[in-house]
Amino acid sequence: MYHLSMLDEFQSYFKTHDRIKEYQAHSSKVHSVGWSCDGSRLASGSFDKAVTVFTLDRDKLTKEHTFRGHTGSVDQLCWHSSNADLLATASGDKSVRVWDVKNQKCVANVNTRGENINITWSPNGSTIAVGNKEDLISFIDTRMYKIRVEKQFSFEVNEIKWNLNTTLFFLTSGQGSIHVLSFPDLKLLHVAKAHPGTCICIEMDPKGRYFATGSADALVSLWDVKHIACVRVFSRLDWPVRTISFSHDGALIASASEDLFIDISETETGFHVCDVTVEAPTFTVSWHPSQYLLAYACDDKDSYDRKRDTGALKLFGFPSESQTRNNSNSHPASMASNVIVLD
Repeated sequence: MYHLSMLDEFQSYFKTHDRIKEYQAHSSKVHSVGWSCDGSRLASGSFDKAVTVFTLDRDKLTKEHTFRGHTGSVDQLCWHSSNADLLATASGDKSVRVWDVKNQKCVANVNTRGENINITWSPNGSTIAVGNKEDLISFIDTRMYKIRVEKQFSFEVNEIKWNLNTTLFFLTSGQGSIHVLSFPDLKLLHVAKAHPGTCICIEMDPKGRYFATGSADALVSLWDVKHIACVRVFSRLDWPVRTISFSHDGALIASASEDLFIDISETETGFHVCDVTVEAPTFTVSWHPSQYLLAYACDDKDSYDRKRDTGALKLFGFPSESQTRNNSNSHPASMASNVIVLD
């Protein structure tokens, strides 16, 4: 299979869309950021136990509301795949909360059996899966917000994700493997040895063709969902890969670690598009669901007090000031027809 690269177009685009804007979100480290399905809102969860929701208005974020209720760190969050008002958060306080962002209230508080560290919402909206530090995954039925089933694993479970039609459930392990289970019966279908080191994170391509994993070996591997076969490896980072995200069209993949840059590469070719320079380790990245705008948060410290977290999140991809003035560069989204895939 041969792919016509759009590398020149992407590199040209990000040379004129490289502006970064920073927003104060929390009083402590930001653990997770994520966009609502329609891209109108960006949420962040923090060590400060709060969940902050921003509204995106063209080229800026405006703080909409801060949700409080968790009594422990908010380690990960996820939005409903088709309802832009519903947000779920996983906390170390042994609970999952679901927030109605539009009406600014908590609509569900589900108690779990451990300190939660990861969460994902099924693409069909029916189930929320949450994993805890004891490697127990709880599956919450979203009609009643009750735990329908729990599954205990005998190895370290890191991140979890469904495929796009909610028939397969994926998890990454401390053994460097990817486990694929059928859903909803949770029967083990496949174990793929992906990395020699701990497999930390996993992300699905929005088009459903690929998934990517990030590992302690500093590699990102790209996998064909249908055949569970590795098709490409990205090796630009030097530290354990903590977070990855696909762009809305699946054309780009962003990955980050303790390296002082976020790598953005072409998914189909592995070619390097650009770097986003950062000043501290990055633990969460998230592409906007319809444009080339990357949200991320780093372990940034206050410039006057190095022991104090800034609690900030950032957006990369805004037009540079000169670009804003002449507004002449075409957006790669308009060039999607230039991508040719030959079988």
